[in-house]
Amino acid sequence: MSERKWSFSDSMAEAVEAAGSPVELMRDLGVGKFTKVPDEITNWIEEQRSWRETVAFADQSYHMTDHNVEGPDALEFYSDFAVNNFDNAEPGKAKQLVVANPNGKFIGDAIWFHLSDEEFLSVGGAAAHNWLQYQAETGDYDVTAELQGRPVATDEDPNNFRFQVQGPEAIKVMEEAVDGDIPDLGFFNFDTVSIEGHEVNILRHGMAGEPGFEFWGPYEYGEEIKETVMDAGEEYGIRHLGSEAYQTPNAVLGWIPLVVPAIFDEGMEDYLEWLDVGQGLLSIGGSFDSEDITDYYFTPKELGYGHIINYDHDFVGREAIEAEGEPAREKVTLVWDPDDVVDVFASLFREGETHKFMRFPHPRSAACPYDEVLKDGDRVGLSTDKSYIYNKRDFISLAVVDSEYAEPGTEVSVLWGDPEDNTNKRVERHAMTEISATVATAPYSEDKR
Repeated sequence: MSERKWSFSDSMAEAVEAAGSPVELMRDLGVGKFTKVPDEITNWIEEQRSWRETVAFADQSYHMTDHNVEGPDALEFYSDFAVNNFDNAEPGKAKQLVVANPNGKFIGDAIWFHLSDEEFLSVGGAAAHNWLQYQAETGDYDVTAELQGRPVATDEDPNNFRFQVQGPEAIKVMEEAVDGDIPDLGFFNFDTVSIEGHEVNILRHGMAGEPGFEFWGPYEYGEEIKETVMDAGEEYGIRHLGSEAYQTPNAVLGWIPLVVPAIFDEGMEDYLEWLDVGQGLLSIGGSFDSEDITDYYFTPKELGYGHIINYDHDFVGREAIEAEGEPAREKVTLVWDPDDVVDVFASLFREGETHKFMRFPHPRSAACPYDEVLKDGDRVGLSTDKSYIYNKRDFISLAVVDSEYAEPGTEVSVLWGDPEDNTNKRVERHAMTEISATVATAPYSEDKR
């Protein structure tokens, strides 16, 4: 790897200038530590099976950022910068918050919680929260905003523990774990319950299409809450997910966790001067390799968020998003050909060059993987997050493809590997290969939530 010309104390603007371009800055950095939770607690196959057959427990306390906003202008603030409808906002309701740049390109998303009349919390990746924190600090809003970075990166305790249970037995487990009854909650609604005498927020949620709950409270009694829930789940076959199995339901659910945030456009220079590179940097990897950072951007509609965009209010990016009309690209699932996937491993036992190794169940050598999707040799899309799903016996990825190739059953291929000049130390020398794939719907599984 070439000598780094920037430091993590630089602003994003300084780091981009030192590297030469945003792509040069982000390409081949590898991937940082995802969470403090081990890769496996027991065995990743059994952990995957638990969310479909019994019940899975996930510890989400360490890999996400928290953003707290409070004040009389808080709802106006969110309405100005998010695509969502806030007319129906009230305490006890959650939303998937989506923010875009002035050109209508996707910056990031998070789960947004309306805690009280003037108090809000959102939880998720750093990209959306960095942008909102900047606007809160520089804009004319009567709000206070506090951003907590990813605890795994800051090496500080999180404000809150954050746990999740999901699977056919999740409701029974939580009924036994809580003191008293669980409130009758609609999907993406939350309330407070008591567990071991501690007040805990509980959200009706679910991943991989299975029913479940997400729940959180002050970090200092997180271990006590975890022990209580795991004890309650023992008779139901509960499994604590390791970090590898935890990341795989995204591919089934149809949610792309990370893409390159659209923050390098003209007119965003002040933001890049404000943003610390260590807080906002993500890595790019995969077979797609363009010198133009905008080639890595998506719109909210292309990522499947069209149904939550509300045009009854002005928000940053609205004009461009509205003008987009029907998107030229659509999010789909790609089901990779099993024989071609097996051949990647078989190459290890043949003479000559081998193919890029796939670490099951969640191959990932960069935070933002971008692999070319091809049709008759022409690029027709980009494949992103990917996983092997034991419950389906399929290797799948989420992709954004030209609309004419988005019909389920369409045959395409994925170019697997990295460019020859790749300098990512997490990737071995290898030969690229095309892997056949079939387009399917996203989500890939029946929604039972």
